Amino acid sequence: MRQFLAFLLTALAFVTACGDPAPVNPALRTELLAMLKLDQEVRTLDASQEDWDRVEKANTDRMRQILDQHGWPGYELVGKDGAQAAWALIQHADRDLELQKRGLELMRRAADEGDADPSDLAFLVDRVRVAEKKPQVYGTQWETDPQGKWRPRTPIEDEAKVDERRAGVGLKPLNEYLEELKSAQ
Repeated sequence: MRQFLAFLLTALAFVTACGDPAPVNPALRTELLAMLKLDQEVRTLDASQEDWDRVEKANTDRMRQILDQHGWPGYELVGKDGAQAAWALIQHADRDLELQKRGLELMRRAADEGDADPSDLAFLVDRVRVAEKKPQVYGTQWETDPQGKWRPRTPIEDEAKVDERRAGVGLKPLNEYLEELKSAQ
């Protein structure tokens, strides 16, 4: 019994020290992280519109290939950071609504299986609904009006229950989210 307990404690310590399991496809994880880094650079640096367009097109084309080849690149395939990079790249593919909708469908299945983050999925749900000029489900997509006041990009469906829906996917209440947006401005 003592040996078993010692083995169990050693195994638990090992699993805890290792954290998340290694992704099945570390090369794809590395590629997704590099793509996201470039995406963020052209969005935050003084990049030209030409550079922005070039990076967005390359990332969109590559994400289409990745979805064709692998389906949704979830936690198991590319690790948590790789999966979040894939989500951000699909989220930013605003010029290709069909790709976003395809990513949404695949990500929804992955989230249902515990292989994608439900809160990231909520952002993509709203992003697609805004592009389709439909009300948001989770209230994640906001913009500022000409006076600098924050407003939802499209109305929020059944706003009285939005915090319930947000809590169901691990998002903060809407008023806290809005305060974060305001403080980051």
